[in-house]
Amino acid sequence: MAKRICFISNINGYPLYKEAEIEFKYFNGFSLQQKQKSISSMHLSINNSYPNLKVLEVSTKSNIPLGVELSAFNLKFYDELNSKEFPLENIFQSSKIFETGGPYRDLLYVQPKEAKRDERLKTSGRLIGFNFNNIIWESEPKSMFYDWLYIKALTRNERLSKAIIKYEAFTDIEFNHEKSYNCQARSAAIFVSLFKLGKLEETLNDNGTFKKIYSVSTNENSQITFI
Repeated sequence: MAKRICFISNINGYPLYKEAEIEFKYFNGFSLQQKQKSISSMHLSINNSYPNLKVLEVSTKSNIPLGVELSAFNLKFYDELNSKEFPLENIFQSSKIFETGGPYRDLLYVQPKEAKRDERLKTSGRLIGFNFNNIIWESEPKSMFYDWLYIKALTRNERLSKAIIKYEAFTDIEFNHEKSYNCQARSAAIFVSLFKLGKLEETLNDNGTFKKIYSVSTNENSQITFI
C-alpha cells in the first residue's frame, strides 16, 4: 500500500484547493505499465470516496495524453527575455537562487531531467529565492513561484486550458509529499480554481495580487483529508 495526495479544485472561493491523502495498492517497478497500474489503483480509491469526481493524473506517467502534455517536463513556457520557449521545468530550475550560487541559466539548455538533477542544485546551500527575468520571488510560501510559472504557461496554451477545466481533481504518482513540496498536480488544481472563479487575468497581470491570493489560500489549506 502507498499514500499520495489528491489535489481538489475549490471553485467556491478560498482555499483554492483541498488536499486528500489517498491510500491505495501500489504496484512496484519502474516500468510505465507498473506506474499506470498504480495510477488506476489510486484513482479507484479516490472515486470510492468521491464517486463523481473527475480526476486527472498530471505526469509523464499519465495514462491519458493530456496528463502527459501537462507535465512540467513537457509544458512549454515562453520566455520573453530570450524570445524562446523552454520546458517549464528548465525555467524553474534555472531561476533558483542559493546561499552560495545561482541562478544557473545554463540549465535552460539541457534536457528537463538533467536540469532537475544538476549537482549544483544540491551543493549551493539553502534555497533563498528565485530570479526570473530579473524579478525576485521569495522562497515562501513554498511552491508559490512554481505554481505561478505553471499557471502562466498553461494560460498561454488555449488548447490545454480548455481541456484541463473539464477535470476537478489532480494527482501525480511521482510526488511524495513527505519528501518534496512543488507539485504539478497542485498547480493544475489552482489553475482550474482561478479559471472558474474568473480570477486568472487579475492574478497573472499583477504579481502582488497573485502573492496575496496565494498566501491566503496556503494559510487556509493546512488541513488534509485522509481517505
